[in-house]
This record gives sequence, C-alpha cells and structure tokens, in this order.
Amino acid sequence: MANTYPNTEGRPLVLALIETIETNKAHLSEIDGKIGDGDHGINMAKGFGLVRERLGDKAVTVSEGLGLIGRTLMTEIGGSMGPIYGTLFVQMSLKSKGKPEIDARTFGEMLQAARAGLEELGGAKVGDKTIMDTLIPAQEACQQAVDKGASLPEALNRMAEAAEQGKESTRDLVARIGRSARLGERSRGVLDAGATSGALILQTFSRVLSGAS
Repeated sequence: MANTYPNTEGRPLVLALIETIETNKAHLSEIDGKIGDGDHGINMAKGFGLVRERLGDKAVTVSEGLGLIGRTLMTEIGGSMGPIYGTLFVQMSLKSKGKPEIDARTFGEMLQAARAGLEELGGAKVGDKTIMDTLIPAQEACQQAVDKGASLPEALNRMAEAAEQGKESTRDLVARIGRSARLGERSRGVLDAGATSGALILQTFSRVLSGAS
C-alpha cells in the first residue's frame, strides 16, 4: 500500500464513491424510512448519478472530482443532505487543491476542513444522531494517527474504524436535530441514515486512497 495517493487520480475515487452510494441506495432508504422520509438513499443516488453524467469520460484530479461531487449535491439534492454533503466534499476539495500527492497529513487537513464546514453549517455535535456522530470521531481518530506519524493507509484505517463505531453509536441515540427529532424516544433503536451514508463514504475514501482497490 502506497504512503501517498496521487492527486491526478481523482477519477477512480469519484467512480468508487458513486458505486458505493448506488449499491447502498435501498439500504439507506430503508434505514431512513424507519424514522425519516425514507428517501435518503434515493436522493443520494440521484445526486451521485448526476455526478456520473457530468464526469463523463473525463480525467479529473482528486480536488476537481470532489469539487464536482460537492457542487452537484449542493444544487441537485433537496432537503438538508444536499448542503451537508455539498459542504463536506467542497471543503475537502479546497484543502487538497494544489497538492501533487495526498499524504496522511493532507488527508487529515481535508477531513478537518469538512468537519469545520459542517459545524459552521449546522451546529450538530456528537450525540445528536446525525452524520456528525460518524464524522467527528473519524476525523479525531485520523488526526491522532497523523500526529503519531502514521502512514496514509494507517491513518485511513483508523478513520474507517472510528466511522463504523460512530455510525453504530447512533442506534442507541435519540434524535435531537432534524425531522426525526420530533419522534423523541421513538427514534432510539434505529441507525441514523446520514451517519450511515457518511460511514460508507469515509470507508470508500479509506479503501481507494490506501490502494486497497
């Protein structure tokens, strides 16, 4: 496994992210249907399908590819998830711009930028049963690994593990933000759809950037 990922190789990452969302479309909507509108997977797949169309056969850098995803989701997905995922991908795109290679430190900066953007956008925190229950632990685990001198694959692996644990933690939480918050205690016992799609996306980053696929 390489210790850096070339910024020029954005196309494989974008295609892997599209495939992840399209493959999990029904799963994400099923989760969302238990305490939400049931359209999370449908909307995400619609957005990523448009990314596929706009990508076409073009070669893109990681920065360009993430920017394309971010702008597409921000403008084409309704509800709260468009701005949330749009912000996440745009912030990661901006942080990687101009970097020939993505190493552990650069990816850590990309993840920190995504977290900061979402904190400014919505103010959700760990425990609110949102994507932040996945993103914050994942970002902190990645940064701790980077600070200890971890390689890119090691930092990505720590991030992916923390993302999975964060996602699973939402099962026992009561929703405090969004439409599902109206359900109160009835929202407990079900995974959060945003936290689930967030974990899938971060795990795809881990797999592709570490050279595992």
